[in-house]
Amino acid sequence: MNRGLVLLVFAAIFGFFSCVEEKEEPLFEEGKEFQPLSIGLFWTYQVEETEYFGENDFENRNYFLRDRIRSSYVNEAKELVFIVERSQSNNQSNWNKIIEYTLLLRNNSLIKNLNNQSVVNLVFPPRLGTNWNGKIYQAEGDDEFEIDLVEGDILRVNQEEFDDKVTKRDVRFEIFQKNIGLTEAFYDVITYCSRNDCLGNQLIDGGKKISMKLVDNGKN
Repeated sequence: MNRGLVLLVFAAIFGFFSCVEEKEEPLFEEGKEFQPLSIGLFWTYQVEETEYFGENDFENRNYFLRDRIRSSYVNEAKELVFIVERSQSNNQSNWNKIIEYTLLLRNNSLIKNLNNQSVVNLVFPPRLGTNWNGKIYQAEGDDEFEIDLVEGDILRVNQEEFDDKVTKRDVRFEIFQKNIGLTEAFYDVITYCSRNDCLGNQLIDGGKKISMKLVDNGKN
């Protein structure tokens, strides 16, 4: 084999491996394992809920929620939409379907539509300090979310952390784990009594506090 042919062969081999390297997974795919999406996946949460109806008037409830991806479809924008069936139980034996919501990936974002309200729960690739408008698809305005904790396979999204101890408290966060999805959620949204005789006393006028912690997950 002459020298020119040898050089040509090596050039072809080098070009081939260069092309292979260029076909690595794009950056926007990184991190999507923090919320796996596949028909049959399910997550079971233990829930502690306190609902406030007024001063010294509240109700505590303990129950379980199970979210299961039951099907999917392609919408008009050619996006793959996953339908999640949410059921509730007091004993993890008898389950009652209470609602359905959807999950989809759009522009490197995870969008959850529950009760006709779309929220961007996570963005990709997830990085410590990354922030975004979680309610960009809602008419009510901005709501800045931020990834404020990344430890190994776990990250936390701080949705809100506000308490002026006079008018309202709004504390919300969600925790995601790689290859599992949402493992914990906490929502504490209440208003304080603002009458002249109770202003600043932190008497709860109304609202709800919910704590969700994953107790089981899998696929069936």
